[in-house]
Amino acid sequence: MDFAIKLALKGEGKVNPNPLVGAVIVKNNKIIGSGYHEQYGKEHAERNAVKSCNKNMEGSTIYVTLEPCFHFGRQPPCVDMIIEKKIRRVVIGMIDPNPLVAGKSIEKLRENNIEVTVGVREKECKKLNEIFIKYITSKIPFVLLKAGMSLDGKIATYTGESKWITCEESRKDAHNLRNKLYAIMVGINTVILDDPELTCRIKGGRNPIKIIVDSSLRIPIDSKVVKINPYLTIIATTEKADENKKRILEDMGISIITTSLKNNKVDLSELLQAIGEKNIDSILIEGGSELNFSALEEGIVDKIRFYIAPKILGGDKSKSSIGGQGFSRLYDCINLNEISYKNINDDLIVEGYIKK
Repeated sequence: MDFAIKLALKGEGKVNPNPLVGAVIVKNNKIIGSGYHEQYGKEHAERNAVKSCNKNMEGSTIYVTLEPCFHFGRQPPCVDMIIEKKIRRVVIGMIDPNPLVAGKSIEKLRENNIEVTVGVREKECKKLNEIFIKYITSKIPFVLLKAGMSLDGKIATYTGESKWITCEESRKDAHNLRNKLYAIMVGINTVILDDPELTCRIKGGRNPIKIIVDSSLRIPIDSKVVKINPYLTIIATTEKADENKKRILEDMGISIITTSLKNNKVDLSELLQAIGEKNIDSILIEGGSELNFSALEEGIVDKIRFYIAPKILGGDKSKSSIGGQGFSRLYDCINLNEISYKNINDDLIVEGYIKK
């Protein structure tokens, strides 16, 4: 199962909104086939594992990180193939939370006298597919808030200088997140001040969908997020937007989502519902301090990942990673659980989940 999980990770950035799945076929204590879900719309892990096998699979065991599919989608049900190949035992990491599956494959396998074991490395398999689990059960994207900062929580000096606070290896790691998550979200101030491309700069990586939160549609027509791959750009705005500018942007290939006003800003909860309807399963927030606070305040964030460099910037006017008005009482502050820490060179990476 550990090998199957390792294989599944190879599908990061290629299978959204499908789950990451790995499969390993074993007979007489030897691996005779293995595979993973390589790309959305293509063969599932079990079928790739069977394709890689040039031996008789009758009586073998297949280890799979997620319950085999039960329904017809872009591919036929894997559960039927397992029965057809006369595999004797199926070891499953976790039950598929998709209502179209959700234990039905396990039941069918047992009805066909196939031994089924469920829950092997279950915690690791759920971690592997935390994005899929949230999206398939709620149709709301999984949201990860990422920020790079100094030891005293600053993302720029008081003069606005921000490149670079964290080390090069941390920045490369952050680009892996851009590959892994389907979309990246920033506020309009970030676009105006930095003019970022919001692309993924790792070899073979996938550029994320760009979501710009811009309540008054202030975005410059010549900004990079508008000019570079406009069909990958979504601008979230409100009734304050100029209708003529909205038409110009749409004619350029940009999608516009108009939400209700909330505190005179884009309603982020409403935006997430609209984004989910576009089959986008996950969002990486790399916004400025204002968007970061709004996202936390509105409760749309599932997980944070902070890159902390051993530097102290100081200054009352130096930008903090989380801006906004802040919370007036400690009782209202954001709490985290399942916190983990690791180092990349001298930078400290802190990751945790928002307590709901």
